[in-house]
Amino acid sequence: MENNSNGSAPRRYAIGMNLLIILAVAVVGVAIAYFFTAVFTKHGEERVVPGVENMSYTNAIELLHSKGFNVDIRDSLFRDDIKPGYVIEQFPRAKSVVKPGRKIFLYINAVHPKEVVIDDGADRTALALKDWSSRQVKSRLTELGFKNIRTISVLGADDRVVKVLAHGKPVHQMQRVAVNAPIIIEVSDGRLGALRDSLYESERLRDYNMEFGDYPGGEFFPEDNPHRSEGESQEPDYFEEPDYFLLDE
Repeated sequence: MENNSNGSAPRRYAIGMNLLIILAVAVVGVAIAYFFTAVFTKHGEERVVPGVENMSYTNAIELLHSKGFNVDIRDSLFRDDIKPGYVIEQFPRAKSVVKPGRKIFLYINAVHPKEVVIDDGADRTALALKDWSSRQVKSRLTELGFKNIRTISVLGADDRVVKVLAHGKPVHQMQRVAVNAPIIIEVSDGRLGALRDSLYESERLRDYNMEFGDYPGGEFFPEDNPHRSEGESQEPDYFEEPDYFLLDE
């Protein structure tokens, strides 16, 4: 029994030492992991993001790099109120507190405005949006991003769109137009049909007076009547039923 008790003591000692070694390795591993995490994440370090909106993208990139940030150009937009090639928007925003090396996303105003097709019809010789209603044309142009839109009335037979002009020139199907272009929509006012009817009736009235000297219920032109003599009354006479009457069409 004595020999057994003397042999168990070294075994307990060995187990204890192994536990101490495992614990020490674990502590060292945690310390190393924390150290490298702090190095790579720059734990405890902070930087304030400078504002670069309304700056040229070259100056913006130079400034951000000098402050320890990375830069990513995300998209090119177009706005009339900002110079081409200048920063429209940034993320994170100016004065945000972030880690060094953080990537800053920049949105740049395009050098050339976006161009769109306002009428995707297949006939490149045909006028774009011709015979559409003015409401439909305005709605389509607004959806495409046009803002400078003006409507004018022109003489025509109906109330449909006659043509669409960009920079004063007619736009055709499949033609690309810059979204900042000034747009004029010419819309027929419907007066041409009424004017044609009025001119036609005036000609019929003149022809009738030339032949009969008067017009029932209308105007009398004695000087145009070749059938009257000089002393004859200028008042219209009642007459027999003529061969035809002027009817409204």
